[in-house]
Amino acid sequence: MKFENAAKLLNKYVKGETLLRHSLTVAVVMEYFAKESGEKNPELWKSAGYLHDIDFELYPNQHCIKAKEILENEKENFPELTDEIIRAVLSHGYKIANDIEPLSQMEKVLYAIDELTGLIFAAAMVRPSKSVADMETKSVLKKFKTPAFAANCNREVISNGAAMLGMDIKSLIEKTLAAMKTQSKALGV
Repeated sequence: MKFENAAKLLNKYVKGETLLRHSLTVAVVMEYFAKESGEKNPELWKSAGYLHDIDFELYPNQHCIKAKEILENEKENFPELTDEIIRAVLSHGYKIANDIEPLSQMEKVLYAIDELTGLIFAAAMVRPSKSVADMETKSVLKKFKTPAFAANCNREVISNGAAMLGMDIKSLIEKTLAAMKTQSKALGV
């Protein structure tokens, strides 16, 4: 799916600046991971990342449930919206909103980095620079180990995602932070 079409689709359902920024952050990180691992279609990963919270603003109590309905209904308007993208979107709610286990590499990365990007963003906002540009992995790791900091960022999901990817937490943070640094100005962090 072309990213511009994913953006048109998301903008039909999401209007809030914070959620749009989070969606863009996840999209950027997904594309980075895809390129780093030699995936043939990084734009597909980016689009899946951008669409992952398509139902959250309208249906926060049915997150990852209403997404299936929305995306299935939009297939007619967006023919390049594939089952692969839909499954990735749904699987990021594994053991939180549904039982759709992340199986593909794209699904595992989305599951692992969704909550982590929020934690990194929160860590950046308490820095004097309010940026990831000068942030180090050890700073994020310290915040990760402090449950009261950004308490709504689910550490168990991040840890489980890292395990799914065969990575330790430090490596996952390092790679996610590096991805966010590549587009820090566009992400406002």
